[in-house]
Amino acid sequence: MLNKFKKIDYTIVFILLLLMGISIAVLYSATSNTAYHGYHIRMGIYYLLGFAAFFAVSLIDFRLFVKYALYIYLFGVGLLVVVMFVGNTYHNATGWITLPGEVSFQPAEFFKLLLILFLAFMLLRKRKPRLSFWRDVVPILLLTFIPFLIVMAQNDLGNALSYLVILAGMLWIGNIKYTHALIALAIFAGSVFGGITAYKVYHDEVYAFFQDIGREHWIERIDPWLVPEKATEKAIYHTRNAKLAIASGGMTGEGYLKGETVQSERVPLTYSDSIFVVIAEEFGFLGSSVLLLLYFVLIHRLILISLECRDRSGPFLIVGIVAMFLYQIFENIGMFIGLMPLTGITLPFISYGGTSLLINMACVGLAMSIRIHGHEIDEEHNQVPASRYAKLKSQNR
Repeated sequence: MLNKFKKIDYTIVFILLLLMGISIAVLYSATSNTAYHGYHIRMGIYYLLGFAAFFAVSLIDFRLFVKYALYIYLFGVGLLVVVMFVGNTYHNATGWITLPGEVSFQPAEFFKLLLILFLAFMLLRKRKPRLSFWRDVVPILLLTFIPFLIVMAQNDLGNALSYLVILAGMLWIGNIKYTHALIALAIFAGSVFGGITAYKVYHDEVYAFFQDIGREHWIERIDPWLVPEKATEKAIYHTRNAKLAIASGGMTGEGYLKGETVQSERVPLTYSDSIFVVIAEEFGFLGSSVLLLLYFVLIHRLILISLECRDRSGPFLIVGIVAMFLYQIFENIGMFIGLMPLTGITLPFISYGGTSLLINMACVGLAMSIRIHGHEIDEEHNQVPASRYAKLKSQNR
């Protein structure tokens, strides 16, 4: 047991402690004049639980999770189905289950980790250097689209899209054929270009359609991004004020607890989805850059762990985790600077939210388990040959 603790990457632990400090401090500022004051204390409690989850998962051999990933996946899909019937609705999304003690649990967040485990399990089934389209790719696509469609039905676009990003990252590390990847990329690019063009040309018809199916709030999120001239005042209120707050932060920010826009509550959800706006206004470009640097170092350390792992499943898992983090960071920040549409997605380790934080900490714990146990030989998982491992290790040095 003591030997396992010695193998933990304490640089990552230090980064997590810094992110904890940033989160609690910014949450205090974001909620000091609101009805949500005290959320920073709850976040501190969530972080204690998160570190407990981090160390617990770190000490368990990650291959045990992969071994039972099919049952874990079925359990997760079952939770997603259950929440459709008994879940609570917040901000137009039905995806929360209330546990004893008035604690809310979001299965769609939880499922991201389960999906990473399951996709790693599926990728280990391949017996050829590259993924076979019918034997490997098609089953993986179908089994990923099941939870994707369920979460879309819950009206949770942000988490649903994260499943597709995880899928893309893991197919890439799983060694998908170049021709299949190029075809998929062409279809994606064509769909995005065609969809954006059709949205702009047939905006009124699209709005009527989404209104008929009860999804008109999606238009309110997309309009400020694509056609701001047609967006309603209600639709542009959030992103417009967020951009003004970020711009007013300048290079060094207006000062802690002194962000005029966020302190006057002109930006909604500053304690959760919009927490980056608080950082940008009060700490400016420099403060925002420090946060991005911490994310960069964290992801860099995770990638180094994948390079040192001798077991095939280790890199699969870490690429899935990295893809999830990169998507959340890019989407959360991008939607407030005009690069992405507004979706309900948290900023990893910073936004208020117990489920999100616990899952993120467990994901980093899973990566740490790979660091601790990934050097052990497991013939069942067809580990990387020793010569290849030595080459990767020498390159890392």
